[in-house]
Amino acid sequence: MTGTGLASRALARIFRADVPPWLEEPTRLGRILKGVALIVICALVIYPFLIVLGTSLAPRQEIIDGGGFVLVPHHPTLEAYRVVLSGGVVARSAAVSIGITLVGTAASLACTVMLAYGLSRPNTTGTRPILLLMLGTFLFAPGIIPNYLVVKQLGLLDSYAALVVPVLLNAFNVVVVRAFFQAIPDELIDAARIDGAGEVRILTRIVLPLSRAVLAVVALYYAVSYWNTFFNAILYLSDSSRWPLQVILRKYVIQGDSMTATALGVQTLPPSQSLQMAVLVIAIVPIAAVYPFLQKYFVRGVLTGAVKG
Repeated sequence: MTGTGLASRALARIFRADVPPWLEEPTRLGRILKGVALIVICALVIYPFLIVLGTSLAPRQEIIDGGGFVLVPHHPTLEAYRVVLSGGVVARSAAVSIGITLVGTAASLACTVMLAYGLSRPNTTGTRPILLLMLGTFLFAPGIIPNYLVVKQLGLLDSYAALVVPVLLNAFNVVVVRAFFQAIPDELIDAARIDGAGEVRILTRIVLPLSRAVLAVVALYYAVSYWNTFFNAILYLSDSSRWPLQVILRKYVIQGDSMTATALGVQTLPPSQSLQMAVLVIAIVPIAAVYPFLQKYFVRGVLTGAVKG
């Protein structure tokens, strides 16, 4: 580009001061740099996962030849997954994680919707004090010992309820859902009320169908939280047979404890490296597979609730 062209472009930018920088059309060099940056970032994210997946599928000799890690196995096998999911400790912990995730997400979503709907309706008794109490949890976290004492007094130690009840409600999610409910036109709700609909019918037949976006996103937040339950399990569960998958992941992968054939319920074991990578994949894939189905709801579900809140 000539010097005259650059000067003209600079002057044009000065006189277009009303256009914010992030809305300006990028230059060709800018587009190329963005593309290269995205490719590098994607490679940095995907490459470790491909290593984990390839190693979990590799036979013993290829793992030995590759120094412990294999990117593309030449003779892939599912032996590690068959052993891990054959009914031993990993299969049991995966079942615990799935159960906690399903039950906890459903319970948390139901409580969040009911509380947010009550707080979103005008003239509801006690709205302001409840909101202040709820928002106060943003500033004043109770701490580990008070939480433990409350769980102990409730008799929830060594039970699956200890992984659900203390985290049943998230104040941020309630605020987002409440803001989304408030964005629904009052005229629509008033018309339903004139037709004789009660609050339960209005919530289930009108409000919830219009709020699928925010409900999908909040459900995903809760599901990820329950699936990744780790610290509460160590704190509240002393019975190792009740541990969820993330604790088993820490025990066998991060701490490097050996998986025995007895613990996995099999006669012979594949390579330990292959077993560890298989546990990693099992811990990552189920919750990661949900994201593509909910991706379309993220912008509308989160931004609408956050901006209007």
